[in-house]
Amino acid sequence: MQLATPGSLPQVSPSQMLRSGDGKMRIDFGNTSMITDPAAMKTILLDHIKKEALTVPLPQGPQLTPPGLPAFPNSPVPPQALSLGKALIDGHEVEGMQYTFQPPALPKPPAMPTTAEVWTSVKTKLPMLTKITGPFGQQICQCKTSTAPEPPPTAFQIPQDYKPVTSLTPPKPPSPR
Repeated sequence: MQLATPGSLPQVSPSQMLRSGDGKMRIDFGNTSMITDPAAMKTILLDHIKKEALTVPLPQGPQLTPPGLPAFPNSPVPPQALSLGKALIDGHEVEGMQYTFQPPALPKPPAMPTTAEVWTSVKTKLPMLTKITGPFGQQICQCKTSTAPEPPPTAFQIPQDYKPVTSLTPPKPPSPR
């Protein structure tokens, strides 16, 4: 992530993404995991510090936001899509799409368009490279893949020692000394 603020340094946030043959996806980032099960129409958020699991239903209807893109539900104009063709990223065949959309109007200066390029693996259907550029700066997410067998079914389940909750609470900031 490169913020638009002058002098800001790029920030790196490693994550891991798994996809099962039946379409389940798991993204691990920091102390959190998100498991999406389209067949069961649910998403599971795991807090690995508190060992809590929040299950929420997936919204009904067509998916308006392609994988790898942020959702802008109040966008005044639907995104425009442009095919970028096929390419190779780290030896993997990918298909590229560029989406241009207008984020919801902000109370400050007029909203500038945001552009996103998404390069998706032809084989795994996972986004291999995503570039999002807008007034905030630029965010680049690139997958580093490895040849691996099908992930175990337990990777897409709530661990037995996790407590189901109805909402996740953010961690409390440290108290002043």
